[in-house]
Amino acid sequence: MRDPFGARLAAAVSARGPLCVGIDPHTSLLEQWDLPVDVTGLERFATTCVEAFAGQVAVVKPQSAFFEAHGSAGVAVLEWLIAAFRDTGTLVLLDVKRGDIGSTMAAYAQAYLGEGSPLAADAVTVSPYLGFGSLAPALDLAEQTGRGVFVLALTSNQEGPQVQRATGGNGVSVAQTMVDEAAARNAGASPMGSVGLVIGATVGRLDLDLSVLNGPVLAPGFGAQGAGVAELKAVFGDLRHLLPTSSRDILRHGPDAMALREAALRVRDSLG
Repeated sequence: MRDPFGARLAAAVSARGPLCVGIDPHTSLLEQWDLPVDVTGLERFATTCVEAFAGQVAVVKPQSAFFEAHGSAGVAVLEWLIAAFRDTGTLVLLDVKRGDIGSTMAAYAQAYLGEGSPLAADAVTVSPYLGFGSLAPALDLAEQTGRGVFVLALTSNQEGPQVQRATGGNGVSVAQTMVDEAAARNAGASPMGSVGLVIGATVGRLDLDLSVLNGPVLAPGFGAQGAGVAELKAVFGDLRHLLPTSSRDILRHGPDAMALREAALRVRDSLG
């Protein structure tokens, strides 16, 4: 039985620094790397990313949609990518943002968190907007298998505040409710719990009490999307267990694997 994800993430960050590298093989990036926009290009992209990042950074975050866009052959490449990072010391956070209810959510959980599934990663992203309780199949299975779940809380897209900053009759925002629900799942865990949150690095005003979370915060938007070290500080202060995510700022240095690795290490080192 593997250790809980929270403990494994803490160890990975201690060894390799607080950086999550996004692996986003969208069409324009494949073209920039002079790769064909098909499964052969996707395979070469994936192989290069493994060569560049395995054992070098704490976490990588493949965006599932860019693999799914190539059909079953693209999903097979994603399965290979997840397996290739296994046991390298670099954790795989699969960005799938699944969210549903009942048996459907249980099936998603089995696909991405269940033992023996070729798509099972160290952690996944999920959407709680059918109610936090709808995530129970994923949260429960992740706890059983030593994996992690990152719950969308406050995202940087302009449509997000319509739901996430809305308040209920008790005056508490939806986003804060996600924080509180995740904190309840993480209570008592050491060095931290395995239920994280996704909070955009460019959200500006935070208005959230994260002191109760006892879990990791994934902060996409570091780098090309506009957030630097100063912005991270302004949004999150001295928050522990912060995991900034950078994709385009690093991937633009491809297709040379060593150049990619060096770019990732420069970004990691800038985080202190």
